[in-house]
Amino acid sequence: MEIVILAVVIAVVALGAISGLVVSSRKKKQLPPAPPSSPSVTAPPAEPHVGEEAEPPSAEPRRTVEEVELPAAEAPAAEAAPEAPAAPAEPEAPAAPAVEVPEPTAGRLVRLRTRLSRSQNSLGKGLLTLLSREHLDEDTWEEIEDTLLTADVGVAPTQELVERLRERVKVLGTRTPEELRTLLREELLTLIGTDADRTVHTEPGVGVNGEEKPGVVMVVGVNGTGKTTTTGKLARVLVADGKSVVLGAADTFRAAAADQLQTWGERVGARTVRGPEGGDPASIAFDAVKEGIAENADVVLIDTAGRLHTKTGLMDELGKVKRVVEKHGSVDEVLLVLDATTGQNGLVQARVFGEVVNITGIVLTKLDGTAKGGIVVAVQRELGVPVKLVGLGEGADDLAPFEPEAFVDALIGD
Repeated sequence: MEIVILAVVIAVVALGAISGLVVSSRKKKQLPPAPPSSPSVTAPPAEPHVGEEAEPPSAEPRRTVEEVELPAAEAPAAEAAPEAPAAPAEPEAPAAPAVEVPEPTAGRLVRLRTRLSRSQNSLGKGLLTLLSREHLDEDTWEEIEDTLLTADVGVAPTQELVERLRERVKVLGTRTPEELRTLLREELLTLIGTDADRTVHTEPGVGVNGEEKPGVVMVVGVNGTGKTTTTGKLARVLVADGKSVVLGAADTFRAAAADQLQTWGERVGARTVRGPEGGDPASIAFDAVKEGIAENADVVLIDTAGRLHTKTGLMDELGKVKRVVEKHGSVDEVLLVLDATTGQNGLVQARVFGEVVNITGIVLTKLDGTAKGGIVVAVQRELGVPVKLVGLGEGADDLAPFEPEAFVDALIGD
């Protein structure tokens, strides 16, 4: 009986085991196959040296080769991060130009006389050569007249000079070179004039409201005569004479005229009042005088636009500039800048400008080199006002007060 029971138990156990295997086998067939994965290779533990005990396995999980830190020498170079573009350097503020000390104006024309002497062959020496002939016949006097006309002396002044030379040579009789030089010097000085007031008036005055105002000088002339440059050089002349200057850049129609004038001013420490390009010239001129009053400056120089003398509207505007400036007080000087090389065309310009504004003085530029010295006589006769300044080169201090004696001496030589 016990044997039978034991056999039944064994059979039941065996049957259960077989059923479990069958079920397990079915589950395995239903599961999808696991995706193949690359085996994770771990770094082998370091082998112990002889006499050392092997380190016990670490409780930390093993790291893969990718996770193992390599020595610095073996580590792959990391990709260089792109460098951020360097921030643009802040532009340095331009250093203020050093204030220059202009050359003194006293005797400046004498120092520059060699530049005037370049034109002496056509006038001074030419006349001396003709007057030194043994016989002064009518043909010779005609040559003397032609020499004067060619030198731009003008018709009326030429006739006057020839008549006086005729009389004096006739009275003189014998003519040594020294006597002729003295005679010619005296007659040329008479023609140019030695008693005219050639001072550039820049004395402070009284404004319309009773306040003290600076001397006001307007500089006028057509384009190409060196008007803006002359204004800058005149500022140097005044600074050299110990005056403080404010510049008014009222030439708003020519590109960079204000920049050019401001550069001249900065070189001698003179402030420039300017406005927008194409702005109202009269308004800028008014503001310049106003600034000169506020700063208690000695002189205000106003550079006007280079008007073409054939443009009636533009010439009228020049008259407007003068009238607006006079709301502060009188204009002390109106200087007309003429190119000495233009000859008779310069006289036409002088005549038209004289009709628009009251010209008080003339500045002759480019009088060195090819210029004809007789233009000094002609332009004074045309306007009835004296030449006050002459430009004798491109240098900053080549603008000189006009001195008749030094001028004539340079023309006829020593």
